[in-house]
Amino acid sequence: MTDLLIRNARLLGQGDALADIAISDGVIAEIAPRLGGDARLTLDAGGNLVTPPYVNAHLHLCKVWTLPMLSEAALEAYHGGGMSEAAKAIDLAAAVKEKYDASWIIPNARRAVALAALHGNLHIRAFADVDTKARLEGVKALLAVREEFRGIVDLQVVAFAQDGLAREPRADRLMREAMAMGADVVGGIPWIESNADDMQAHIDFCFDLAAEFNADISMLLDDVGDPNMKTLESMARQAISRGYQGRALAHHCRAMALYPQSYFGELTELLRQARVSIISDPHTGPLHARVKELLQQGVNVCLGQDDISDAYYPFGRNNMPEVAFLAAHLLWMTKERDIDTLYDMITSRPAAAINLAKYGIEAGYPANLVVLDHPDVTNVLRFHAPPAAVVSHGRVIDLAHMRDLAQIKWIGRKVKDG
Repeated sequence: MTDLLIRNARLLGQGDALADIAISDGVIAEIAPRLGGDARLTLDAGGNLVTPPYVNAHLHLCKVWTLPMLSEAALEAYHGGGMSEAAKAIDLAAAVKEKYDASWIIPNARRAVALAALHGNLHIRAFADVDTKARLEGVKALLAVREEFRGIVDLQVVAFAQDGLAREPRADRLMREAMAMGADVVGGIPWIESNADDMQAHIDFCFDLAAEFNADISMLLDDVGDPNMKTLESMARQAISRGYQGRALAHHCRAMALYPQSYFGELTELLRQARVSIISDPHTGPLHARVKELLQQGVNVCLGQDDISDAYYPFGRNNMPEVAFLAAHLLWMTKERDIDTLYDMITSRPAAAINLAKYGIEAGYPANLVVLDHPDVTNVLRFHAPPAAVVSHGRVIDLAHMRDLAQIKWIGRKVKDG
């Protein structure tokens, strides 16, 4: 007897063929057109898609729901002037960190992660600011939420030097302490520093710290409207020289939109050599990485939620098909092939970017998947509604409980006649 049997599933890339998926002990045991035997629980997908879960490789989880604590000044600075004042926006947004305390960050983060589970987003690379204002309160909160949701949503906690290292004395010590506490990933933002030497020192420190803890790296790079900003190149070269190919992830990279074509061509070759993936969040800023060109050149590109109701973005609900829906319009990716690529950019591509092992629907892999209400990707993105069922580590998630934790009462509510 299997623990869970999903019948009549339509799998990506398999056309109209349907399959049954047997799950035991948290692992996909067998996939076949028709499986016999009994199961403790059977779900009928009804010919709709069953896919791997969504992956959000970029979320500032310590900041979710903080928008009411701030004015709109940071948002105006970030979006205005062709993003020339992005650094000013970060300084304005930092005001909230004077009030940082794990006691209120934890329930905010819990709401956001419950929303992720509700929408089938089972893997998140979650950033926590580390500096003299935030101290380690964000890290403490996200580590607590990581443990609370273990076995439901997988969190990779990023110790993130949001306000810089040279600009923030003692931030380097706090970063090392955050990694010693159990953070998973070293996070940097070298472009925020005031000069090229400090930018390079910022990158060097992050690689040193990552090597010390055998951790991956995530860096927010060139998130500003300045074509002379090239910390992405510096990070990629460092990844090659340090033997960190495939372990250094680049986020935003918006200045790329302004690069000359000749330099962009050189950069893409370097990115391929360094196996650097790019996370783009085109819905949270007026500039964005050159997504379609990067894909054409063989660079792995993914989508991230980035923010949920904070100083930079008023919306967001950890719904990755919604993010892909927005990106389809912002990037003009509306052909059938483009839509399939967008779905990859919220599933398999970010899974590769954050180095998830055994991700996918294959026998012997962990049983993490979403059972959708539609037979094709176009309609999944069109409606971006919560899945019919979400399976994490072989167990069906209690979506009603996730709705309660998220404090979102209207999702899934049935409308009655009269």
